[in-house]
Amino acid sequence: MSGHNNQMEPSAVNRGRGESGTNNAEKLQRDSSISSNNVGDSTTLVPQPSTSPDDPLNWSWLKKHAVLLSLIPGCMLSDWTLTWGTTVFQMQAPEWNMSVEAVAQSVSPGIFMQGPGGLLSVPLCQRYGRLPVLFWSQLLSLVFTIGATFAPDYASFTAMRTLQGFFGAAPQVIGMSIIHDMFFFHERARKINIWAMSFLIGPYLGPFFSSLLLLRLEWRPDFGVLAGFYGLSLLMVVILGDETLFDRSQLDLVADRKQQMAGERRPFSLARHVFLLLGVEGFRTRAGRPTLWTVFKDQCSLLVRPYVFLPTALFVMPITMWTIGVVSTISQFVLPPPVAGGYGFSLVALAMLYFAPMIGTVVAELWGHWFNDFLARRYLSRYGLESRLTAVYPAVLIGVVGLIVFGQTLEHHLSWVGLAFGWAMLCFSTLANMTAISAYLLDCLPHHAALTGAWLNFWRVIGGFSVAYFQIQWVHRNGPAVSFGCQAAVIAGAAATIVATQIWGRRWRDKFPAPPAEN
Repeated sequence: MSGHNNQMEPSAVNRGRGESGTNNAEKLQRDSSISSNNVGDSTTLVPQPSTSPDDPLNWSWLKKHAVLLSLIPGCMLSDWTLTWGTTVFQMQAPEWNMSVEAVAQSVSPGIFMQGPGGLLSVPLCQRYGRLPVLFWSQLLSLVFTIGATFAPDYASFTAMRTLQGFFGAAPQVIGMSIIHDMFFFHERARKINIWAMSFLIGPYLGPFFSSLLLLRLEWRPDFGVLAGFYGLSLLMVVILGDETLFDRSQLDLVADRKQQMAGERRPFSLARHVFLLLGVEGFRTRAGRPTLWTVFKDQCSLLVRPYVFLPTALFVMPITMWTIGVVSTISQFVLPPPVAGGYGFSLVALAMLYFAPMIGTVVAELWGHWFNDFLARRYLSRYGLESRLTAVYPAVLIGVVGLIVFGQTLEHHLSWVGLAFGWAMLCFSTLANMTAISAYLLDCLPHHAALTGAWLNFWRVIGGFSVAYFQIQWVHRNGPAVSFGCQAAVIAGAAATIVATQIWGRRWRDKFPAPPAEN
């Protein structure tokens, strides 16, 4: 990967001391180059791996991607689980003697609890490790999915769904930390793109499969299949997962190809692997690990930094709000018959419609795979870390057009093709923007990846939680053209926060450096 030049981890020169030397690090960007993922290469690697073969940076390509693969199902299922149930409202309403709109609100508490659940997972993964947090997240989510399957009434079903959201949020948050632990600076944008695509495509895969299953199954067996997906995810964590949290601050760094690995990697031990999964090993390990209270304080302090608050709370939230709003309500737009203002879709037609957002998300992954690296190679050394945010502008434009097309199609009852194109464009915008913001924050705060990931997830789900309560009512009151047009205007206005961050971001990072890294 010799083409990845002129990139330098912002805090590489201040390892273990936070990011107070941002200016020096950015100066080094102009004089540094990144090599491929080969420890024996004489070219400088960023960050420098240690001489320990247990260092995740020294793992083989196959090992790194196996661990990344174990993370992906949990990321997909985080939102997949909640939107899975959006296709069963019509079946649940007569069973519980409720209206479809009232039953539909069962999804909102689960979406909201993803925020607190993500924030809670950060201190745990910093203190006890990434693997036990991922393991317990999938195990408890499986338990509460089974609980939702057998829930006797609406209240208990909603409670199970709420706990699903709370415990299922962890993979979306710790993903950036796992990527930071294993991959070098020049590899991270592409891996972030894969990670972001996994949890942004999940909301569409869930109802896609659920709609098809409902052709043959009632809603309870349908949820039983969802429990099977969680069982598969749990199995992949147990078989492929490994702990990536590693303290290399006190170890020698690999300076050049002449320096050899210090010893051999420890052999696989089933007992140790079980202890890692359960968190026992992390509980025993205290050296180099921050306390839960320290991580919580750092987590709260990060949010007041404008280069974190603006791109997350004031940009990511409105961007993802409308995406979650559409996926939560799309069945209520297309399933009713034409005489009631809908499109008269069957469950099969509804399932096929979910191909539109999936295609938009996949195209965004391909776009981000190339465009973010292009920006980094061309502008990072010249304009600093804020050049990453340039990827936001074309994505915002596409999202604005997509919402307008979606609203106008509904308003004038045009062909469903307009719905598909508008929805696909909106989902393209969401992933492209999330990747750009995530890569920027990871560049700025490489030693606080979990903390920034938690705030990204928090603001994303807060927007999604709130929109479910007013989306349908807004459309009924003002019409689709006005409501979705206003949503497009909100996205366009939110881009002003990115302009401000690009102008003053470097100054803010100098004035408000991140807390010192604890490990």
